[in-house]
Amino acid sequence: MKYSVLALTVVLLSVLVFGACNNLESNINENANANANSNARISVASPTATPTPRYTEEQAREERERAKSNKETIGQSLEDAWIHTKIVAKLIGNTETPERKINVDVVDGAVTLRGTVDTAEAKTEAERVAKETDGVKKVTNQLKVAAAAKPNTKGKAKT
Repeated sequence: MKYSVLALTVVLLSVLVFGACNNLESNINENANANANSNARISVASPTATPTPRYTEEQAREERERAKSNKETIGQSLEDAWIHTKIVAKLIGNTETPERKINVDVVDGAVTLRGTVDTAEAKTEAERVAKETDGVKKVTNQLKVAAAAKPNTKGKAKT
């Protein structure tokens, strides 16, 4: 369990770091503003869009292994593994979604959400998170809603 939490934390931090490193536009704007009063001509190359920034086959292999241990499925493409990583990280960071109760399968950009959540809102939020993830072509929401079990107080003496 500790390894699983640690691994998920590493994945979340990796996604946040990748996002911060890829924010080239703000860096370019800051540099342009700093040089605005000079007569030097600024030449800025526009960044190229990549669906899987700095995501390696090794990271994809590790993500597939984690997914398999959670009874999840990831397709063989690098893009599927990257989509899975992003969705799981978003679900972990979202207080509305109990990520470890949600299985995320990704094959050819199609996402299937499986498992049981406590509320209809959690089911809807998990679907929204998946749909808003770059690279996702389709989301199938198979999540079931089952209210959390209440503690059994029958047979206990009142004090």
